[in-house]
Amino acid sequence: MTLRIDISGLPSERLRFAASPLAELTAMLHVLAEPGHHPQLADWAGEVWAGLRPELAERLREAEFLWRSSRADFLLPARPRPTLAEELDDVDRIDDERYVTAALVTTCGSNRVHFGSPSPLTDTTARERALDLAQARGAQQEAFAERLLADPAAVRARVRRTLEQCAEAFFDAAWTDVAVQLATDLRLKNDLLRRQGIGAALASVSGAVTLAPDGDCIVVDKLQDKATAAHSTGVTFIPSVFGSPHLVAVFAPGWQPVMQYPVAEPSPAEPVSLETVTLRLEALAHPVRLRLLRTLARGAHTNGELAHAWELSPPEVSRHLAVLRRAGLLTAQRHGRYVRYVLNVSDLTALGSDLLAAVLR
Repeated sequence: MTLRIDISGLPSERLRFAASPLAELTAMLHVLAEPGHHPQLADWAGEVWAGLRPELAERLREAEFLWRSSRADFLLPARPRPTLAEELDDVDRIDDERYVTAALVTTCGSNRVHFGSPSPLTDTTARERALDLAQARGAQQEAFAERLLADPAAVRARVRRTLEQCAEAFFDAAWTDVAVQLATDLRLKNDLLRRQGIGAALASVSGAVTLAPDGDCIVVDKLQDKATAAHSTGVTFIPSVFGSPHLVAVFAPGWQPVMQYPVAEPSPAEPVSLETVTLRLEALAHPVRLRLLRTLARGAHTNGELAHAWELSPPEVSRHLAVLRRAGLLTAQRHGRYVRYVLNVSDLTALGSDLLAAVLR
């Protein structure tokens, strides 16, 4: 499972390494939404939540789909700016069509969902499809999608104000220290790019990012097999302190490829018994179960959703989920007539940081 970015003929200067305040704020918001993915930041997340005004906390919950299991494309700038305000101004310049499409993909919970032509903003059938997909993910998702389609300008203004309030509440204080760490990493990456070329720079980003032998393609270990090209636009790499262990990629049609990579190391693994390790490794040995686990790492799913996503029969998915549950890697949660399966991140962490990083990538 890989993302392949065609860079044939791309000048080295169009492979950019730059820090982004907006991308780092988005990484922080993901930590707040999914603290289980980031055990080393649990104390920080707890302190931030405890200090938030109720109104801002509610705003974060109502828009968390933009950064929880994946990132809305407009939150990872292809051309980072020095300040958050400048980057938010750039987001404001994006037309409603592109903004709404990016927001709907994350709200509906799958990067396999596409909203092309006709647009949900203008076509009734496309709009109903978007709302049906959002409804399947939950009441909050449905409500957010309805507001977004009914009044994009109001939702966009509300999201921007929410991000500005986050800056006042916790981001500005954290950014001062984070910026120093990011600057250090950028000096290393740009020096490697200048002295040793693209291959060396990519190798320093992550073991999951490589340059194809012919030098014409960047290969990234991601959940699904995808391909994009960067012949004219280039590729932007954005370091993140709060993003570890995730490797986040923007590659949708119409968007320049952008990758946010971690510069911080995950916390050390906790020791567990050999019997438990054996049971869990046996559960993970099957490629379908590993694929299901990586999907569940991005959010809770029902049996039916997993079966549809991977074109498997519901009974086959049930058998694999049963094995993962016996190994203690999943928890079943009932919501009305639906049962959703949730990854037990803490138990996965006990198996080791490399496995955790691979599953959460």
